[in-house]
Amino acid sequence: MKKIKIGALAGLCLMLSVQSCQKEESAVENVASEKIVSPELLEKIAALDLNTSGVRMVDFLLPDGTTQERIQVEDDIFMTENEIDAMRKPAADDGGMSRNYRTYNLVTQGRVISIVGYTGGGGQGLSNKERTALQRAVNNYNSLSNVSISFQLTFSSDYASKDMVVYHNPSQSGAGGSAGFPSNGRPHKFVQIHGLENYSTNVVQHVIAHEIGHSIGFRHTDWFNRASCGQNSNEGVGQIGAVDLGGNNPNSSIMLACFSANASGNFGVDDVKALQKMY
Repeated sequence: MKKIKIGALAGLCLMLSVQSCQKEESAVENVASEKIVSPELLEKIAALDLNTSGVRMVDFLLPDGTTQERIQVEDDIFMTENEIDAMRKPAADDGGMSRNYRTYNLVTQGRVISIVGYTGGGGQGLSNKERTALQRAVNNYNSLSNVSISFQLTFSSDYASKDMVVYHNPSQSGAGGSAGFPSNGRPHKFVQIHGLENYSTNVVQHVIAHEIGHSIGFRHTDWFNRASCGQNSNEGVGQIGAVDLGGNNPNSSIMLACFSANASGNFGVDDVKALQKMY
């Protein structure tokens, strides 16, 4: 079974080799020229228990084709320095293994999240398949009972006022997506997907739902070893948190770091219970 990697920490991504958050959904354009990562910034990243090897400043592609300088950490994590500062929280309970987990940061500023599927030009607009997959992913979130957040989906090129925008990155190699974690009580705004046209609508739905999950606070179900990717590496807890949400069926979770090419795109039973605990 092929595995694809997905992005998180704000975003984990999906890539062939089945990387789901996939390079964790890498969203990089070009390394910002001549920009040095300061020791102070590296200290902040280290305090989050993230790997500081290979940290760089990049030009992050936005839906309208412009770029914004962001910090790339561990391939698929993209954050601004303000977002890094907002995630530095006191330690809390971390729990056991093979379950669902969330960051310390959740959405607290408004429980109806406006989300737009980008339809603009320049290659950033979603394809028909991607729009269908986004609609299905949002429908799955909105169909859950005993969950206090919901999503209000529109399709447009106007995303400035929206809480979250899902769009395509035509410059990124591989297949997957990227996102980030909530900060200051708001969901992470930018959800990128790329290289998914040769996959089924179900797989695209899976990637989008996974990245939305990061954006509202989910961590990878296997953050402690990334076993779904055939790896044995710990993403760390640090000041970001890996709060145990319980569960006994980790292999069905939509939040595994990597997914198979026959993913259904639907939540596992533990994902639903975890969302009910979170919200």
